[in-house]
This record gives sequence, structure tokens and C-alpha cells, in this order.
Amino acid sequence: MSVNRYFTENEWSDFRNSYRCLIKAMRDEMSRADIVALSHIVRDAIVAGSMARDEHGINPLLRCVNTAALLCEKVGAERDTITALFLAPLVDSGYMLIDDVHARYGDDVVKLIKGLIKTNELDSKQGAMSSEYFKNLLLVFADDIRVIFIIIVDSLCIMRMINNHHDEQYRKHITNEVSNLYAPLAHKLGLYKIKSELEDLVLKYSDRETYNLIAHELNATKKYRDEYIASFIGPVKAELEKANLKFEIKGRTKSIYSIWNKMKKQQIGVGGIYDLFAVRIILETEGADEKSDCWKAFSLITNMYTHNPKRMRDWLSSPKGNGYESLHATVIGPENKWVEVQIRTRRMDEIAERGLAAHWRYKGIKSEGNLDTLMNSVRDILESGDDDSLEKIKDFNIDIYDKEVFVFSPKGDLYKFPYGSTVLDFAFHIHTRLGCSCTGARVNGKNQTIKYELKSGDTVEILTSSSQRPKKEWLNIAHSARSRVKIKQALNEIENKSAELGKELLSRRMKNRKIEVDESALMRLIKKMGYKTVTAFYLELGDDKIDVNDVIERYLAMLEKDRQEEEQRSAGEYTLDAKPIDDNKVDELVIGGDIKGVDYRLAKCCGPIFGDKIFGFVSSEGTIKIHRCDCPNAANMQERYPYRVINARWAGKMGTKYVITLRVVGQDDIGIVTNISSIINKEKNVFLRSISIDSDDGLFQGHLSVAIDDISTLNTLIKKLRTVKGVKDVQRGAM
Repeated sequence: MSVNRYFTENEWSDFRNSYRCLIKAMRDEMSRADIVALSHIVRDAIVAGSMARDEHGINPLLRCVNTAALLCEKVGAERDTITALFLAPLVDSGYMLIDDVHARYGDDVVKLIKGLIKTNELDSKQGAMSSEYFKNLLLVFADDIRVIFIIIVDSLCIMRMINNHHDEQYRKHITNEVSNLYAPLAHKLGLYKIKSELEDLVLKYSDRETYNLIAHELNATKKYRDEYIASFIGPVKAELEKANLKFEIKGRTKSIYSIWNKMKKQQIGVGGIYDLFAVRIILETEGADEKSDCWKAFSLITNMYTHNPKRMRDWLSSPKGNGYESLHATVIGPENKWVEVQIRTRRMDEIAERGLAAHWRYKGIKSEGNLDTLMNSVRDILESGDDDSLEKIKDFNIDIYDKEVFVFSPKGDLYKFPYGSTVLDFAFHIHTRLGCSCTGARVNGKNQTIKYELKSGDTVEILTSSSQRPKKEWLNIAHSARSRVKIKQALNEIENKSAELGKELLSRRMKNRKIEVDESALMRLIKKMGYKTVTAFYLELGDDKIDVNDVIERYLAMLEKDRQEEEQRSAGEYTLDAKPIDDNKVDELVIGGDIKGVDYRLAKCCGPIFGDKIFGFVSSEGTIKIHRCDCPNAANMQERYPYRVINARWAGKMGTKYVITLRVVGQDDIGIVTNISSIINKEKNVFLRSISIDSDDGLFQGHLSVAIDDISTLNTLIKKLRTVKGVKDVQRGAM
């Protein structure tokens, strides 16, 4: 195997550097034998042609090695994650079977591979900024957060690799995904170094001129900046040493993207940036003294340099949702220049650098609370049912950025909300019932409306009324996706109750007037009255927006008109070419035979297919509708219009595909749709045309449209679908 066949000269150099870094990082996680075995699997896959360049010319092996090395550096080395990263493309290409991976590496690696393949399938089919991709990505996210760590680091790897890529459209596409999705996700997870580099590269590829201008300015002033930071740090080190604190001090300049952002907001050049310099003090303190030592260092620095109280950030008392802890102060240093100072311990620094991933590296540190908060944000969006991808991203961004407020209940309990949350959000957060009856609140002893925006430090007491009901306008007042979901649920419940009241009212009045209701006739009336759904009709009936007596009179008038039209016709009007099939000379319509002069159609109400017992019914237009003998409307047609009913049977098998609908009910599960569609795809001569799924409170209801040959094939398919884990029932519908 020739190396040159798979790498260019530059790629080979890059590969060797990343491979050395990866081996060094993994020496405590994987044995030499494990590394060699994994290398042989990858090498054999290359020889077999299973790791060819992708459609954009990206070398998959170089991408895997670079991503793995970056994962170890930015997030942390972990055996199963690195193994899954290398094996996922081999399983995806069909070179390896997932069962073989499971036998060799276990459940955890298989779980990660499935998550990686899922995200790859979503990206290729839907595009990373589509609503379905975003929703399904979050589902994978909620299942195993390590998959998101991998794809975020992979996005950084790709951004580094496409600097000189020949396809400008491809680079623009990747840059857009990173800017709108992966950089914000990195921020949310606390992967600040990755986020900063991703943002710098986004600026580089979207506005290279501005990027080069700032980079050139920073390079030209590097010597001066190094000297300035040294002059600032010198006195600080002396004071910290006097206080017997063990520490490390780092000085740096803001990222290019951060500088550009400030230039744009403040309409100034690089030289006018408010706090271009940043200094980080990392204390070697552990245990109970962590916070007190941080405050001690803060006190020493602010005694030396004047600080701006408005720019002070206390993430010690109230850590961010991703676990970030630090003290931030902006002070006036030498030459009256602003300097940002970050103070934290070694543990806090690793969490700040590696985000949520770092929590698992410290025994006894509980990250479940922060992770649960993040997962709740994800689930809120998934439950919202909104198909607009931009709205989903907007909702998600509410919790991505670090604008948060902290408020208290009257008992002193502390609650955290996204910036912009209202009294209504607070009420629904406590309990749905409290939110539904909320009329306002006493905030810090003063009465406020439900629109009042919460501020950090507020003490909030919710005011309620038994006569209060949720309103549609509340959807514009509530700030969080979770509150809006609860409001929508409450509004739907109110509408359903009102619709039930309307239905009961009509039924009672009909019964009082001894009118027997024909459901099909009533449905026609509802449609004639302009209602798109039956629920909308009953809702207006229950709300007294239409008069029930007027509806009854319209119904009776329509029935009378139907009766008069029917009397004008006689059974002799309907003639057809039929074929005698037995000695008793009973006429039957043979469906599928060579019939001339007969216009017949398959009825949509029951959707008959080859093999069903059927009969014909001559409609008022003269068309013969073919119904199943067990059609819900069969008894009514045969009783009221027996002279229009015709015996019918199927001709020999025609090879025609019949479209029917299956209704599937079961437990809501991420993999259940895949399992159902997999069974259908494996069935010979059965084709899945469409699928729709509705989920509610842990249960799902799906409607599958399938093209099928005959009743025997249908019965076999239904039996197999009923064996799928989680499926409770499968019933046949119409077309």
C-alpha cells in the first residue's frame, strides 16, 4: 500500500503530526495492542477502498485523525469515543457490521457509532440548517452528549481543512452551519476555546479582508502588547506572593472575532477597543478554600487597580448553566488602558476550557443538575411542535447565551431564568395550574402585571384568581419555550372541552326532537358550512357563535332535498354490463375484467384491495363505487338504497398496486419509526409512500401510507408490525 495514494505531501505531514499527538494522549486510555488492532482495521478498510475521499475531496482518514487529536486536546481522551470515531465511517460504508463491533468493543462504542451515523444521515438528507435536522440532532444530543462533543470538534477540524478549498460554495455552506449551529452549541457546552476558534474561522472565510486587517494589526503590535501585559502582571504577582497564594498567571489578547464584534458595535478601530487585553489568574487551591482564595485575589487586584463595577461578573456565587465558575473584573491598568482579569482555580479553569466534558474528570463533582437543565431546554423545544427551523434556533438561542436572571420565591428559594423572562414564565415554572390562574405578581412588595420582565434579585409572589383562564395573547408574553408549550396545552384543553360541550348540545337537541343523526350527512353539512375540521364546528357551537337550532334546520332541509332528488330517480336508470358467473344467473360486476361502458371506482371510505370481499354501489352521478363488505357505511347503504347495491367480485390478480393507510399506536421511542420503516422496506412488493407521527405524553400515533398487492400481503405486514417492540396496535384504514 503506497502512502502517496491516500495523502498529498501536505496531508501526510499533517497526518503524522496529529497521529503522534493522538498516540501520546491515548497512552493511558488504550493499550499498545488495542491501538495496533484499531490501526490494522483502518488500514485494511483503506486497502478495500472503504475510506475514499468524499465528494468534496476531503480525506476521511486525515479528518478522523485530526478530529481524534483535537478531541483529546480540547475535550479529553476517552477510549470508547476515539474508537467509535474511527469505526463509524467503516460501519456506515458497510465495511464492518455493527454486530461485529458490538462483539469486540461492547455496547458503549455501538451506541456512539449509531449516534454518529444518525447525524451523518440527517446532514446528507436534510441539510444541517433544516428544521428536521435540528430537531433530530437534539434527539441524538439528548441520548448521548458525547456525540455532540464529537461533531463540534469535527466541525472545527473541517473548518481548519477548508482554508484553501477550491469550492467556494462548499466553504460558504460549512461556514454558515458553524456560525448558526456548532459555534453556539460549543458556547452552550462551555467549549470556549473551540467556540473562539470557530468564530475566528467564520470571520476569516466570510470577510477575509477584515480578518486579515485585524490579524495584521495584532501582529504589528505584538511586541508592545507582550511588554504591556508583563508590566501589568509584575505588581500583581508580587501581591499574590505576599498573600502566600500559589498561582499561575496567563496574559492574552482578545480573539479576532471578539475584537471585530466590539469594533462593529462601538464603531471604532482596533486601537479603541475597550478591553483588548485579558489576564487570567489560576489559583492552585482545592476544596473549601476555593471561593475564599478567589475573592482574596480579587480584593488584592482591585486595591491595586481601579475597577469598573458595571463590568464585574460573579460566576462563583451563581455558576453558569454549563458549570462555568470564575470571577471577572475589568480594571484600569498602566497608560489608562482597560484590562479584563479572570480569577479562578485550576479545577474551574479546566471546566472553563473543556466545558461539561470536564465534570466527569473530577470525582465527587456533580454535573447532573447542570446537564439536566440543558436537557430540559432541549426537550422543551422538541415538545413545542413548531416546524419552523428559525423559530427553533431562536428558542434554543434564548438559553445558549449567558444572559440569565436569578430571582427568589417568598420562601427564599432561588430560581434561574433566561434574560427576558416574565412573571408568567415564573408562574408556569412553579406549576402549570399556578400559571393558568396567574393574574400578576407582587415583586419586591409592588404589584406587577404578568408582562413584567424579571430582574436578578427580585422576590416574586404570584397572584391568582379562580376566574382567570389562559389566553392566546399569553404566547407573546411568555419568553421560554417551556412556558409556551404549557400555554398551548392549556388552550387546547379549553378548546376540546368547549367542543365536547357543543357536540353534547347538538346531540341532546337532536334527541329531544327525535331526529336520528346520519353522521355522513352531518359531515357534509359541516363542510358546506365552511368548516375545515369537525372540532372547529363543535367549538363554535359550544361557544354559542352559531345557533344549534339553525344547524338542525339546515340539517333537516338538506335531508329533505336529498330525499326529493332520490324520488325523481328510479332504479331503472342504472344499467351496467355485468357478467353471469353461476347457474343461478346472479349478476356480478367483475372488477379488473374487460368491462366496457361501466365507470367504477374504489371507495375512499374503506379502500378495498384485491382479496377483500366487495360490493358495488351506484352513486347519484352514475359512477359505481366499490366498497368492502365490512365498510362502516355498508349497512346504511344496503338498508336505505338496496336497489343501488350490486354484487361484485375481483377478476384474476392484476398486478395493480393498491394504496391503503395503516394506523399504528405505541410507546414513543426514538428508534420505533426506524424499526417500522425497516420492516416495510424489507417486504417484497410493499412500498412506503408516506409516514406521519404524532406524539403526546409518551405515546405516539402514526399513519403510514403503503402501496400493496393484495389482502394476503397486507395481513402478513400487519402481523409483522405488531411484533415491533413498543407497538401496541396496528389497524387498517382507508386510502
